[in-house]
Amino acid sequence: MIQPKYLEPQPRIRNPRSAKHAAQTRIVRNTRARYNGIVRVCAGLGVALLLLMSYVMLTSNLTSLTYAVANARATRDSLREETARLDDRLAIARSQENLAKMAAKLHMSDPQTFALVKLTPPEVAQKSSGFPVLTSLAGWFGQSTPRVREH
Repeated sequence: MIQPKYLEPQPRIRNPRSAKHAAQTRIVRNTRARYNGIVRVCAGLGVALLLLMSYVMLTSNLTSLTYAVANARATRDSLREETARLDDRLAIARSQENLAKMAAKLHMSDPQTFALVKLTPPEVAQKSSGFPVLTSLAGWFGQSTPRVREH
């Protein structure tokens, strides 16, 4: 007699590892889908808020620049008026009649002789640094500005 062969029933899930992974993927996808609408709305509001704040910032910057320009124009106009007023006073003070009056008050008269005075140029002190090599290197790159020695 032929011996009967017993077949084991086929497992319901052929590859349990891929089935577990598929279940985890489904759980994650469903969790993300649950919050997907909220995330989209928040992202849209965030972008709208960013654009609104940029607009407000640029408008405030423009307003401050407008005030600064108006202030500079007012300052320039007042300085022009003051310059014109001072130019008039200077012209009056330099007039020959005014100079003659001031000379008469100070008992000044025309000189009998003229004297020429020749002034010697002031001594120029060399700028010294703490390290002499640096001074010689500085001479290669350009002439340093001489400083006048104060007494």
